[in-house]
Amino acid sequence: MRRLIGLLALIAFVAIAVPGAHAGKGHKKDIVDTAVEAGDFSSLAAALTEAGLVEALKGDGPFTVFAPTDEAFAKLPKGTVETLLAPENRDKLTAILTYHVVPGEVKAAQVVKLDAAETLNGQRIDIKTSGSTVMIDNATVTATDIMASNGIIHVIDSVIMPTSDSIVAVAAEAGQFKTLIAAAKAAGLAETLMGKGPYTLFAPTDDAFAKLPAGTVESLLEGENRAELQQILKYHVVSGRVYSDAVVKQKTIATLAGVDVRVSVKGGKAMANNSQIMATDIDASNGVIHVIDAVLLPADAASSRLRSSELIEMAISRGAPLYNHGNPAACAGIYEMTAIALLNMDADLPSAARAALNEALAKMSVTHDASRQAWIMRHGLDSAYSAMALEMASR
Repeated sequence: MRRLIGLLALIAFVAIAVPGAHAGKGHKKDIVDTAVEAGDFSSLAAALTEAGLVEALKGDGPFTVFAPTDEAFAKLPKGTVETLLAPENRDKLTAILTYHVVPGEVKAAQVVKLDAAETLNGQRIDIKTSGSTVMIDNATVTATDIMASNGIIHVIDSVIMPTSDSIVAVAAEAGQFKTLIAAAKAAGLAETLMGKGPYTLFAPTDDAFAKLPAGTVESLLEGENRAELQQILKYHVVSGRVYSDAVVKQKTIATLAGVDVRVSVKGGKAMANNSQIMATDIDASNGVIHVIDAVLLPADAASSRLRSSELIEMAISRGAPLYNHGNPAACAGIYEMTAIALLNMDADLPSAARAALNEALAKMSVTHDASRQAWIMRHGLDSAYSAMALEMASR
């Protein structure tokens, strides 16, 4: 029955193609000339001219254009088109127009099989098929498979709009990334994530940060720990837009921290290291956001690609003074975070070191005295350090 419904939807979708449009080879007019000849796309043609995109869409391509009619442009709030055509808004106009263009030739028969498609803007359009109706974001497809020499046109009844908000603005609007945004500002990375990009952000929620040991976030936000905070946050950022389908095809993803995040699928759940990816493909003007349920901790939190033994030395040098100054909870938190980072990121960690860290974490989880927790984790780190030194000596 599902196959029958899908077939009927496909037939209905293809059947609404403009009379006289054909898919035969040898069509001599390019996408722009074809649209102009149709007579219903004067606003689109004017916008393409103002944005300087006419020559691009006269190029070899192929391109697939989801073309809004003049009536579609007329639906926009009064003055919108005139504002967009102003020279000072050329970048915004270009972003909108390229959001209507998909690289390659995607015919109606292919469109109905897709949930999304990446545009020349970089952001994705959502595609939904219900019965004989096909939606591109909030626009309805009204005609299909208008062939040109360098691509294909599908007609839509509304102008579709990409998000104009940066990664930081999108995260702020969501309301569940307050700690992440505060950390990015403290680390001086907020401006980067508002820049051109594009970037992919694995974004821990406020609940994810709350899972860290008590005092950890407060410690990281202190000025003297800025370098460490920067490295941790960079470990959540990937250069370029990497959508979820591409993420799950990779075993590792290189981050701005210089350390890779491991990607896996466990029990049908996509994982980044030991963090579950809870939501995906949230578009921003300069990238894409994937939501994760735990903070990712690199093994080189203080400098570039520290060896595991150096990470332990750094943790002790930071934790011991805190303990001696009457803050055992913060000390224990640093030790715990270090142990978790080592277990998550050092695939070559000696088995004895791994066992010592796991044992310490298990004991800590059932101990409620902060001073005792700090000593348990210190013993675990010392044992792991000794195991690493022994292995190095045997090489």
